[in-house]
Amino acid sequence: MLNFRKSLKSGIAAALIAVTGFAAIAPTVAMAQDRDGRRGEHNNRGDRNDNRGNFGRHNSGPGRPDWRGDRHWDGPSRAVVMRARPSFYRPYAVPRSRYYQNVRVYRPYGHAYPGFGFYYRDTDAFRFLGLTALSLVALNQLNEAQQRAHEEAFIEATSAPIGEPIIWNESGRTGAVTPLRDGTTADGRQCREFQQDVTIGGDKTEAYGTACMQPDGSWEVVNDNG
Repeated sequence: MLNFRKSLKSGIAAALIAVTGFAAIAPTVAMAQDRDGRRGEHNNRGDRNDNRGNFGRHNSGPGRPDWRGDRHWDGPSRAVVMRARPSFYRPYAVPRSRYYQNVRVYRPYGHAYPGFGFYYRDTDAFRFLGLTALSLVALNQLNEAQQRAHEEAFIEATSAPIGEPIIWNESGRTGAVTPLRDGTTADGRQCREFQQDVTIGGDKTEAYGTACMQPDGSWEVVNDNG
């Protein structure tokens, strides 16, 4: 009988030790799982950041490009050479969304005017009018000269080496357009992904977008989730 009581006490003691040990370990396990969960959430945020290129896109386009390399930002910068407004040009407003020779001209922000960059007529700017869709809210704070300088940076970025920022500086406002990578769609169209930024009063706004060249030589903004 005595031995039975000793065995029972020993069993109870062992069970208490096991329960106490598990209680001490359980919070640690739970914290580790919580950290893992937060890491997963962080990775998801990173994925969403990688998809910032969808900003400003509206056309279905020729399909997702097959990119030839990773994004690059490391090229030497080049400054836009500012040009005076031609004597024939008189500022006048046009619709924010319109078509010119089957090219959609869409400026959701900033000033709406004919042409693009330092091309002041639609006929001269035809190849680049589709790039107006690669817009960002910060353009609302630019005057027409500053906005045209930003667009001129886009024009130069369509043929600049990958990773080379095309910068502009006009009346205290600055910005840049950088071609990040290039590629080709399944039907052979050449595409580029761009980063654009505008700095106003020390505050920098960035946006990303992809455009592909059409058979007629014009650029069209496309969807790309890559």
